[in-house]
Amino acid sequence: MMLPSCLIIISTIMQNKVILVTGANGQLGNEMRQVSQKSQKTYLFTDVAELDITDKQAVSRFVKENGVTTIVNCAAYTQVDKAEEDEKNAWLLNCSATNNLAEAAKEQKALLIHISTDYVFSGNKCTPYVEEDLPNPYSIYGKTKLAGEEMIQKSGCHYMIFRTSWLYSEYGNNFVKTMLRLTKEKELLNVVFDQVGTPTYAADLAKLIFDILEKNEWKEEQEGIYHFSNEGVCSWYDFAKTIAAFAGHSNCKILPCDSSQFPSKVKRPNFSVLDKRKVRNTFDWDIPYWQEALVRCLERLSVLCK
Repeated sequence: MMLPSCLIIISTIMQNKVILVTGANGQLGNEMRQVSQKSQKTYLFTDVAELDITDKQAVSRFVKENGVTTIVNCAAYTQVDKAEEDEKNAWLLNCSATNNLAEAAKEQKALLIHISTDYVFSGNKCTPYVEEDLPNPYSIYGKTKLAGEEMIQKSGCHYMIFRTSWLYSEYGNNFVKTMLRLTKEKELLNVVFDQVGTPTYAADLAKLIFDILEKNEWKEEQEGIYHFSNEGVCSWYDFAKTIAAFAGHSNCKILPCDSSQFPSKVKRPNFSVLDKRKVRNTFDWDIPYWQEALVRCLERLSVLCK
């Protein structure tokens, strides 16, 4: 098969390891590009222009003809509010396309690493969610992501599912970049304080996935669901205050407010802190504190006030 000219391939040395990264133009996909640059394995980065993962035959053919040994699925329908009105496409990308990847992985005896979300939970707990907690999503986004998880588990493929929360990076649109813009432009800003969770720097999640792939030590007993975010706990208000302080945007006054002041069709989890003990213990991985991770992101964005 001739690979598309726009398909980025990291490394020309196969070493019997071919890793397909879908959703490569998103936050996590771009971070995977960065961490994989020094790898001796072959990374194939695709987005919809190179591979439409909603096309079952195209996925199966691509995985087989390129000898893919691992699929890292970073593709998702992530527009939480829009999903309430655009259910068809949310189900297509978060569930059907995920199933296509799972079935292709099973056919090729490949490992599927899939990214899921804290939105699979209701947010009604007051202690961190562990992997065994019963999911109960309220939103279409959460329901479609949970269905994608279930499709993977039923497929019979080898898999790891990483649920994450409050993802941000220097790529694309996210809370950090929005707050950097607003706190620079505005004198007053209201940010909700009754939704609590933990931010996740996409670079840290990408580094974890990369380290797992590079060690060549994946075992079947490691198969399953994992929770990953940075360490610590904060509200969106705390997060916004810290972003502004680290960026030196002291002219903007940030006030805490109730989420009812921002009416939405989506009921967002009030508490979505994820327990990371399983991922720490399984992979012997130190997870950075959320403020430390934020500093690294702001340094890369060249906006950190020193």
